[in-house]
Amino acid sequence: MSYGFIGLGVMGQPMATNLARAGTPLVVWNRDRTKVAPVVAAGAVAAASAREVFERAETVILMLANSEAIDAVLGRGTPAFREQVAGHVVVNMGTTSPEYSCALGEDLTAAGGRYVEAPVSGSRKPAEAGRLVGLVAGRDDDVAAVRKLVEPMCAETFVCGPGAPAAVRMKLAVNLFLITMVTGLAEAFHFAERHGLDLDQFRAVLDAGPMASPVSTAKAAKLVAGDFSVQASVSDVLMNNRLVAEAARRASLASPLLDAAHALYGEAEALGHGALDMAAVVEAIAARSDG
Repeated sequence: MSYGFIGLGVMGQPMATNLARAGTPLVVWNRDRTKVAPVVAAGAVAAASAREVFERAETVILMLANSEAIDAVLGRGTPAFREQVAGHVVVNMGTTSPEYSCALGEDLTAAGGRYVEAPVSGSRKPAEAGRLVGLVAGRDDDVAAVRKLVEPMCAETFVCGPGAPAAVRMKLAVNLFLITMVTGLAEAFHFAERHGLDLDQFRAVLDAGPMASPVSTAKAAKLVAGDFSVQASVSDVLMNNRLVAEAARRASLASPLLDAAHALYGEAEALGHGALDMAAVVEAIAARSDG
């Protein structure tokens, strides 16, 4: 049996590469064909189209940027949708709104397919290392199969509920902490830098203290080095921030720290830093200081 993987971007490419290296028979497709070669070199087979992936694989993983990309790949809203997804398990590993995920699951079921929510927590480095955290929701038998399938990509997986949107809501809660934590770290770095502190020592103090984590260690290193090569981009974080904020508003929840971060990531994108790593939010903080 072959498995499909569609979406070989910042996260999808290393995820699919780890699957292929583990010996998973994998058929892959990506709109930008230059992203396919490393995964093929790891043992995957390239498809000429998304449709071919569905023709060759019963279970298809999607790691796509947003709901629009998912709908386009599936042909959702067109007659081709039912023909493509019937008899298939669609595993959505990207992050969408809870409402979208529920609606997608309902449409797939109505078309004769099955749906597993499986967003992941982590950025490019954990993806490369196969150390992502998987969050899964769906039918028991499908979830069991997907948990086995994603082992080469995920250090651990958690079953979050019997169906959508339990896993997506868990991902949004995790993202709220991640976004506000990295934004706070960037603000602390800006404070230290503008006060003329030894930044290498600042980083060492953070790394030695009780607040240290793999995320803080990686992002502090990037801030000190001025290295904003992308692990999770400003624009992607801004999109995720918006999803969390919208979910909070629908539930009449306050999210004051998230809202402050949302504004800063929007400002960082407006300054031209959207394609840089999320640590580049420090540029928006600096712009406020200098404004």
